[in-house]
Amino acid sequence: MGAHRCTRRSGWTGRPPDATAAGSRVSGELDLVTAGEVREALQRAVGENRVVVIDLGGLTFCDCTGLSALLTTARTAHAGDAELRLCAVPHFLARILRLSGTRGAFTIEERHDQA
Repeated sequence: MGAHRCTRRSGWTGRPPDATAAGSRVSGELDLVTAGEVREALQRAVGENRVVVIDLGGLTFCDCTGLSALLTTARTAHAGDAELRLCAVPHFLARILRLSGTRGAFTIEERHDQA
């Protein structure tokens, strides 16, 4: 996968060595302005790979549209028999996932190198 940059400091990059897996890094703000572009990129990744690992270590903000983008991608992954993994989840996002009851939609890892 090539590099992909979203506006407002959100980004998408990388590919692990496994040919059936894709890696991405989402950084900056995942919000109304950036969620659509990030959603499209993640949807493509889960459509083309059996495993998609999203490194969220650089994420600084996520609103409900950002959460929706992640959840839509998780539903697409499950429907296509792919696995979506989140790693380096910031504390604020872990709290949102817990409070919204959506944590179970994802496999959550501490670090990206577990992929």
